[in-house]
Amino acid sequence: MTNYCNTTDFVEWASVGEYEDVRYEHSGDGIAKITICRPEVRNAFRPQTLMEISDALVDAREDSSIGAIVLTGEGSEAFCSGGDQRVRGDTGYLTEPGKAGGVGRFHVTDLQIQIRRLPKPVVAMVAGYAIGGGHILHLVCDLTIAADNARFGQVGPKVGSFDGGYGAGLLAELVGVKKAKEIWFLCRQYDARQALEMGLVNTVVPLADLERETVQWCREMLELSPFALRLMKASFNAAEDGMAGIQQLAHDANLLFYSTDEAREGREAFKAKRRPEFEKFPRRP
Repeated sequence: MTNYCNTTDFVEWASVGEYEDVRYEHSGDGIAKITICRPEVRNAFRPQTLMEISDALVDAREDSSIGAIVLTGEGSEAFCSGGDQRVRGDTGYLTEPGKAGGVGRFHVTDLQIQIRRLPKPVVAMVAGYAIGGGHILHLVCDLTIAADNARFGQVGPKVGSFDGGYGAGLLAELVGVKKAKEIWFLCRQYDARQALEMGLVNTVVPLADLERETVQWCREMLELSPFALRLMKASFNAAEDGMAGIQQLAHDANLLFYSTDEAREGREAFKAKRRPEFEKFPRRP
């Protein structure tokens, strides 16, 4: 059963599902919102957090009433401050810290790929710190709406870590190689205006207007063709992700082709055990 909460004059959120580390909500008009709820550690993530976000993303993908997804953090102090170092082991982040023989892993890598492959726009709504792994989470989202108190940066080399995947490649695509190296090599932090100037975010608004602005951007996208947005997202990824990106775009093109009379003829002929009449379809120049 849904529980309506967080009512404002512009959106009413309904709780969906039960999670410990995140809050998952739907609006009444096609927006899903996933909030990391660990403000005591500036919304740093542990494996459970990432698995819960992943589960909510699956629900949002499969729900045909959802057209845009917002990822954010609880409160105004942090979007996400990266991986919780308290559960970091020698082999990755531990699902059960303290358990003898436990083997860690990087669940965040799977989540990054999931956000990229999800065929609906994902918008990062950033207030406060987007640092380390949290900074990369906003990078892999399609759009970033930042509050004027947002701060961005990397800390990997400070804590014996780095991200040579999307954390390096996408950052270089957005801000240029020299600036990306500065961000990683010096571990400086940048305010919202600096982030906007370097192309790291799409817009900056007063903190009090952050959710209103993010919802407005989502509602504008909801007015557009959902399949066109899906193909555009896949097209950007095809340029950035090599063969994996091309595979996603090809999959989406095939999904679109399935709805044509030509594709239906092939399917129905197979089911009827007859020769398909493909000659009736044009051979387009």
